[in-house]
Order: sequence, then C-alpha cells, then structure tokens
Amino acid sequence: MTPVRRRVRRRHLVLASLLALLLLAAGALVANAWESRDKLENLARKVELLVNPPPDRAIAAAVRVTPEPTEVETPTAAPTPVRSLLPGDPTPGPTPSPTPKPERVKVDVNLLRNPERAFISQDHKDWCAVAGTQMVLAMHGKADLSVGFQRRLADRTGEWESKRDSLNGGWGPAAMVAALEAYGVEGYEVRAYETRTHALRDAARIIAELHAPVILLAWRGAHTWVMTGFRADADPLLFRDAKVSGAYVLDPWYPRVSSIWGPSDPAGTYQDADEMRRNFLAWRRPEGRYPDRDGLFITVVPTRALDG
Repeated sequence: MTPVRRRVRRRHLVLASLLALLLLAAGALVANAWESRDKLENLARKVELLVNPPPDRAIAAAVRVTPEPTEVETPTAAPTPVRSLLPGDPTPGPTPSPTPKPERVKVDVNLLRNPERAFISQDHKDWCAVAGTQMVLAMHGKADLSVGFQRRLADRTGEWESKRDSLNGGWGPAAMVAALEAYGVEGYEVRAYETRTHALRDAARIIAELHAPVILLAWRGAHTWVMTGFRADADPLLFRDAKVSGAYVLDPWYPRVSSIWGPSDPAGTYQDADEMRRNFLAWRRPEGRYPDRDGLFITVVPTRALDG
C-alpha cells in the first residue's frame, strides 16, 4: 500500500472513530447507559471493519471427525489352534483363557484439584477466547494468570486473526491454535463433529489420555469454555460408546451475567447434560457462513500430552 493510500485509510479510520465517540457520548444520556454503550461499541466495530477489515489469511480447515464403531478397545487373546495328538507329541499345557472384558463402571475425571487457581476472568467483554487461551497456556506452564499477560496476549491479535477464522475479525478457534503455538504449546487443532455426544466423548478420551485441557466453542461459536474434566458411565479409553454426562468447565465470562445465556458459573463448575445441551450448541454465526464449521460442534483439542 502506498503512503498516500495509507494516509487516506488512516483518515477514514479517524473519522469513523470520531463518529463512534460522538454516538457514544449521545448514548450516555440514555437511561440504560451500559446497554447503550455496548450497542454503540458494536456499531463502532462494524464501522471499523468496513474501513479496516481483517486480513484474508489462510488457516487450517477444521478436522472433521466421524464416529468410530462402538466396541471395547481391549483386545482378547487369540484362540489356540486345536489338533489331534500324535504318538510322541508332548502333552499340551492348559489352553490360555481369553482376556476378560473390562468392567463398565462410572468415572469422574478432573485435571484440576483447585480450579479457581487455574482461572482468570476475561478483562474485556470480547476477550473470552483470549482468556481461555491464557488458561490453557497456564496449564501447560507457558503463561501466568495476570491481567497484564492477558492484555499483552490480546495486543497480539493482529498476528493471528483472519477473515476465514472470524468474519468479524479478532479471535476464532484457528487464532487460538496459532496463539498456543506462538507460546510453545504445539499440537492443538480445530475439530468438528456432527453430534454433541461424539464431540464430548472425544474430548473426554483426549483429557483422559493426554491429561491436557480441551477448548469448547459454546454459544453457537460465540463463546469459549475450557473443559478440564468429565463424568461418564464408562472409561472412554476402554469403551468407545462411553456416555459423557457432563463436563468440568472454566468459563472466562464469570462473574458476568449474559442477557441471552444467563449468569455464568464459578471456575470448575460441573455442567450437567442439560447445561451442555443449553450452552454447547452447533456452530452458527450471524455474520456469515463458515463452510467447515456451520451446523457442527467445534472444539480445539490437544494431540500431545500436557507439558511439565
């Protein structure tokens, strides 16, 4: 971009910002000033996107995961071939017994004994992905849980944002993966599932196997939850059909109250099946289409064990 075009674009951005500030000042006269401020901030963001849209960076498509056959993972012993004894053959020993199938028992798994020590609230209403990423980094020993670090992380948004990841700019699930990699946590990937049941079962299996947290895209893709544990009717490492009844979650929105989704819950709250059905919904964003996510349940999962 030439210097002249940059100056023109900057001038437009300044004028748009001044317009937004004037609207914000006028909105302060309204009875419900907080709600008016939020609406005007959203308007200012839309104006900014028109003037300075996010870059059209290439990102990795979500990995589409299909369900596996529901069978027990543990193999049984191969049967011993039977033949007739001939003169001089040694007397055979006892036939090995098949390996018994594992017992199906309920499990309750949580990576965190003191979840409040692994939690930080989002410092800005739009920073749920930033705070969620920060908590995952902290669990991997790559970040602290200070507001200062969260702000520094948010300041790097421009390095990772892409129109393909978020049509509104800012953070989408691919930006979370890029941020994790930038701070030394490699191996996370965006996954997409046709059903909530399959998404939660796979997340539970990964937590049990790798002892690392999973990120859930809640509220139809508008919000970030960090899943640190689960309850299920069987061990998902042994039973592919294990039914996950709920998840332990760090919700960076806490202690706020959403006008749509209601009050948030403290760190480590167990979200049962009803709460998962209410909050963990298939991706559907009002700003436009996402071909590899629309109508699917989206997670950001590790493929390597927790560091440290």
